[in-house]
Amino acid sequence: MKPIPGTPQAQVGQLARVTDRVTFLYVEHGIVHRDSNAITVRDERGTIHIPAATVASLLLGPGTTISHQAMMLLADSGTSSVWVGEEGVRYYAHGRGLSRSSRLLEAQAELVTNRVSRLRVARRMYEMRFAGEDTEGLTMQQLRGREGARVRRIYRETAEEYGVTWSSRKYQPDDFSGGDDLNQALSAATSCLYGVVHAVVVALGCSPGLGFVHTGHDRSFVYDVADLYKMEMAVPVAFGVAANPGDDLPAEVRRAMRDAIHEGHLLTRCTRDIHALLGSDGDHDEDFDVDVIHLWDYRGALAAGTNYAEDVW
Repeated sequence: MKPIPGTPQAQVGQLARVTDRVTFLYVEHGIVHRDSNAITVRDERGTIHIPAATVASLLLGPGTTISHQAMMLLADSGTSSVWVGEEGVRYYAHGRGLSRSSRLLEAQAELVTNRVSRLRVARRMYEMRFAGEDTEGLTMQQLRGREGARVRRIYRETAEEYGVTWSSRKYQPDDFSGGDDLNQALSAATSCLYGVVHAVVVALGCSPGLGFVHTGHDRSFVYDVADLYKMEMAVPVAFGVAANPGDDLPAEVRRAMRDAIHEGHLLTRCTRDIHALLGSDGDHDEDFDVDVIHLWDYRGALAAGTNYAEDVW
């Protein structure tokens, strides 16, 4: 058989785990290409090389051109490619993640389609967000009410801490610059958070659309998981930058979020928390060490690539 030309595809077990990767890189008005196993980004300032398998998520902003070879490398490396809008505040599409196993996806689907287990996971999410909160026996309506009170208090206290004026969250998806500096900063900060969480969700093989608290959107589970860290990371960063904004507020927010995400070990925490929410406390690497497919049967999983004609005749 004639060998496939080009650099050989990396095996799943050779790739860096999502918990060990750089959180995200944002690119706009540049050309993304490939040089061996590195992604190259070129603009008017020059060209840089980025080892593809060391990045969790590559955010592709306006004015970005990416080659077919670059996308092949990103897909093979398990790097999540996310196409975003101006200032990174709109999401359009994403590429393939790192996991080849459907184990967590099947667990997620089972939990979200059962009313009792879905409420149990939602309660656990609120407990993780608000330390010391007893959610036992609470309905979704009661959970939402408590969340609203807590969030209002956090916004008020954070505004007092950074000395900024806060009235309410005002966000217009079609007009990023229409809001004040604080609301623009919040939009940019949450966009970075969503991008990184989306990369982890997809890398683990989960469905971004099967949410427990949020529903009806193709990123419902991303919003669920991102809410676990929003008040801790995105809100303080946004208020801090808005207190002393520079010439490029969105860029300042992205840099500050990158530091906060790194210092807060978000990739590790997010991976651990998703496993815990979906009832998996075992080896978190087992989903990345295999690249096999099975056939479903009442007797359990059967090996694929086998002729089972004798089972029928």
